Amino acid sequence: MDLAMRWPLRGLFAVRDALIAAWDRNGYHDQRHLADVLDRIDELDRAGERFDRIPVVLAAWFHDAVYDALPEPEERSAAWAEQALPDPPAAEVARLVRLTEHHRAAVGDLNAGVLNDADLAILAAPTERYAAYVAGVRRDYAAISDADFILGRVEVLGELLAAPRLFATEVGASLWEVRARANVTAELESLQRPSLRR
Repeated sequence: MDLAMRWPLRGLFAVRDALIAAWDRNGYHDQRHLADVLDRIDELDRAGERFDRIPVVLAAWFHDAVYDALPEPEERSAAWAEQALPDPPAAEVARLVRLTEHHRAAVGDLNAGVLNDADLAILAAPTERYAAYVAGVRRDYAAISDADFILGRVEVLGELLAAPRLFATEVGASLWEVRARANVTAELESLQRPSLRR
């Protein structure tokens, strides 16, 4: 995967290279995740979703650039974007990155909707890829005990399922909603089995 070729700007290559290095980690939030989010943005673009491509693609590059299991990774990623990019598009990129903390795009916020959906599309992955995603998330939080990880994961999955809709765009919802809800429900049920809660 040649991420360097997918950088959307004609310059700032040192920033690009620093981001590629930051994404080079052993967990779910790695270079494959970045490539997948970029692929899903392209998919939504081809399907006719309207959005401002440059800030959305840059927000994908920055959205999990800081991911170390410490507090406020989205805020620190957004601050990096504000420091590294000219404005425009720095302010919009940082705004979008901050919104990925809760994946709640307001109605009519086309840029946030596309980034939200591209980031959450992994929830609709086939069974084997979904299992790899879950294992990768566990590696991201390797320093946390199994019991605490399960508690946190149950909370996250419950919040996802409580939303009226996981995907903000019509295309995203039509492509991924049903499968994503099935995957998340199955994972949540597996985590709530008594054998895992001891």
